[in-house]
Amino acid sequence: MTTLLSLVVLLPLIGAATALVFRPRPVQRTLSFVTLGTSLVAATSVLVDAWSNDAMHVVRMGGWPGSFAITFVADRLASVMVVIALTVTLLVLVYSVGQKSAGERSAFYHPVYMVMSAGISQAFLAGDLFNLFVAFEILLMASYVLLTLEGSDAQIRAGTTYVVLNVIESMVLVTAVGLIFAATGTVSMAELPARLAALPDGTRIGLQLLLLVAFGIKAAVFPLFFWLPDSYPTAPSSVSAVFAGLLTKVGVYCLIRTQTLLFPGELNDLIVVVGALTMALGVLGAISHTDMKRILSFHIVSQIGYMVFGLGIGGTAAIAATIFYLIHHIPVKTSLFLVEGIIERDSGSSSFDAVSGLARRSPAFAAMFLVPALSLAGLPPLSGFLAKFAIVRAGVDSEQWVAVAVALAVSLLTLVSMTKIWVGAFWGDVEPAASVGVGILRRHALMSMATALVVVLSLAIAVGAGPLYDFANKAAEQILDVAGYVTAVKS
Repeated sequence: MTTLLSLVVLLPLIGAATALVFRPRPVQRTLSFVTLGTSLVAATSVLVDAWSNDAMHVVRMGGWPGSFAITFVADRLASVMVVIALTVTLLVLVYSVGQKSAGERSAFYHPVYMVMSAGISQAFLAGDLFNLFVAFEILLMASYVLLTLEGSDAQIRAGTTYVVLNVIESMVLVTAVGLIFAATGTVSMAELPARLAALPDGTRIGLQLLLLVAFGIKAAVFPLFFWLPDSYPTAPSSVSAVFAGLLTKVGVYCLIRTQTLLFPGELNDLIVVVGALTMALGVLGAISHTDMKRILSFHIVSQIGYMVFGLGIGGTAAIAATIFYLIHHIPVKTSLFLVEGIIERDSGSSSFDAVSGLARRSPAFAAMFLVPALSLAGLPPLSGFLAKFAIVRAGVDSEQWVAVAVALAVSLLTLVSMTKIWVGAFWGDVEPAASVGVGILRRHALMSMATALVVVLSLAIAVGAGPLYDFANKAAEQILDVAGYVTAVKS
C-alpha cells in the first residue's frame, strides 16, 4: 500500500517528464490519460483501505529520520481528497481535449497539467511543512503556465497578479516554516503538536497567524481574495474549472489540517469572523456582474467562506460538516465552469447577455447547469443543501448567531445570482435567427460528456450523502485525534 501511495505523486511527474520528450500531441494525450488513470486507481486502493480498515498509511521518502523526512500521510481526509482531485482532473482532461483550445495544443499543456496534478496530490498527502511548501511551489509554477499558456494580453495581466500574490504567499509560508523549525527543531506535523504547545503563547500565535495568512491567500479568504475573480475568468474554461474546483480547496485543506493538528482551538473566533466576511463579500461581488465566469469566480470566494466558518466553529460536528462541504463543492463548482465553457465555445462570449433561450434549444444541456446551480444555492435535496444545513446547524449549536444569519443570507443571494444566469442565458426568448445552443451537445460531444460525468458525480454525493457524511464524521474524529495521528505517523 505504501508503494501505491508514492505512485500517486510520482507517476504524474514521471509522465510529465516523458511527455516533454515525446511531443506529438496524440502521444502526450495518451500519456496524460494513462498516468492520471493509473494514479486514480492507486489512490482509490488507498482510500478503500482507509475507509474499510480505519488505516493510516505513512511513507518516509529516502529513509530520513522523522524531523527531516519527506513524509506522505494518507488518512481518511487526505485519501478522499486525492481520489476526488484525480477524478476531476481526469474528467477535465477529457473536456480540454474536446475544447481544442490553443493552450491544449501547446507541447507544454499536458506535461504541466500532470505536474499540477502531482502538486495537488502532494499537498493533500504532505506530512511535513517543508513538503507542503514544495507542493505549493509546484502548484504555483504549473498553474501560472496553464493560466498564461495562450499568451493573450488579458491572461498575461491576470497571470502577473496571480503570480505576485502567490509569490507573497510562498514568502510568508517559507518564513513560517523557517521560524517554526528554528523554534521547534522540526517541520514534521507528527512532532510539532507537542513542541508548539511548549512555546510561549505569543510565539505560538504569531506562527499560527503566518500560516493562516499563507493558506488564506491560497484559499482566497477575506481580505486576501481579490486576485481570484481577476485571474480565473481569463483562463481557458478547462483550466478555470480545475482551478475553481481544486486549487482553492488545497488552501482550505491546509487550513483544516494545520488548525486542527498544530493549533487546536486557537483563534477560532477570528476564523469565524473571516469566514463570515468571506461569504458576504464573495456573494456581493457575484450579484453585481453579468459575466458568467466572474459570477462563478466570486461564488468560489463566498463558498470558501462557509468552509472557513465551519473550521472556526470547531468540534467534531462542525469539522465533519466542513469536510462534507469541501467534498461536495469540488464537482459542483467544476461542473458550473465546464458548462460556462461550452456556452462560451458556442457563442464566443461568457456574458449571458449574448445568449438566451438555451433551455428551449437544449433541455439536457440546461439541466447540466441547473443541477449544480441549485446545489450551489443550497436547495434540497441536493448535496449543497445538506452541506449548508450541517454548517448552519453547527453554527446554531455553538450560538454563532451573526455568522449563521450571514450564511443564510448568502445562500439566498446565491440563489438570486444563479437565477440571474438562468433567466439571462437559459430562460429567455429564442431569437429565430440565433443558432447558439442548437445541437450544442452534439457539436461539443467530448466537452458535454465530461461535464455530464462531473454533474453525475455531484448527484452521486447527494444520493450517497448518508454513508459519505458518516465517512466525513469519522474523518473529523480522526483528524481531531492529535495523539492518534502522532502515534500512527511515528510508529
